[in-house]
Amino acid sequence: MRRFSAEYLEHTRRGMWEDGRDALADLELSSRRTVVDVGCGTGELTRVLDAETAAEATVIGVDADTDLLDVARAETGLQYVAGDATRLPVSADAADLVACQALLSNLPEPVAPVREFARVSTDLVAAIEPDNADVTVSSTVAAEERLEREARAAYLSGVGTDVALGDRVREAFESVGLTDVRTRRYVHEKRTAPPYAEASLAAAARTASGAGLADHREELVAATSVAAYDDLRRRWREMGREVVAEMRTGEYERVERVPFDVTVGRVA
Repeated sequence: MRRFSAEYLEHTRRGMWEDGRDALADLELSSRRTVVDVGCGTGELTRVLDAETAAEATVIGVDADTDLLDVARAETGLQYVAGDATRLPVSADAADLVACQALLSNLPEPVAPVREFARVSTDLVAAIEPDNADVTVSSTVAAEERLEREARAAYLSGVGTDVALGDRVREAFESVGLTDVRTRRYVHEKRTAPPYAEASLAAAARTASGAGLADHREELVAATSVAAYDDLRRRWREMGREVVAEMRTGEYERVERVPFDVTVGRVA
């Protein structure tokens, strides 16, 4: 399983559900009594699930990375436990909803964890997975669009897991006997425009330093070579300096659109 830092998760998931909670309608959150969020990381989705369920509902976050769980516990008083997605530390039929976000795409294959989710849930299983092959970026810095496409293509080739699962999520659900499987797409739009938030300024500084690209060095080198990665990083940093310069004059604008497929199935 691929691992991520708390900083990376905060950057990629910031504001994801501010305008997109309608996409969670099929989870029937208002009627849930016990919810398990698998691969919860620093708890972004866990907090959303807790906010949308009834006050008496129990929401539990599970993750294999105890460092991320420490960050999650510092945010709220919710319950978090350490555990593997394919061997959940939860008894059978303990919940009426088991959900995950951006988990299946980071595992070798999706069927085993989905089968485990169905063991634990008495009613619904849900997976919110990004389609990383369909991400688009538009920017006032022309080089940013071009380099984003180049880096994404290399990342998809070198990542080692299927980060654009698409219909394979539905197939995994149906293969373990889940019924009434349905999917709706939610596009998370991340917009950067003046006045710039502190998080946007920090992201631009990371781009200019090459740190953001370095988060995926292993995958990019696997798809290309060390020399190709070094060249891409050089051009990436040049682009980042253009971004910072446009921010100083208030001219910079950027829109990133990340599609997520929200798949829900019912335990037979």
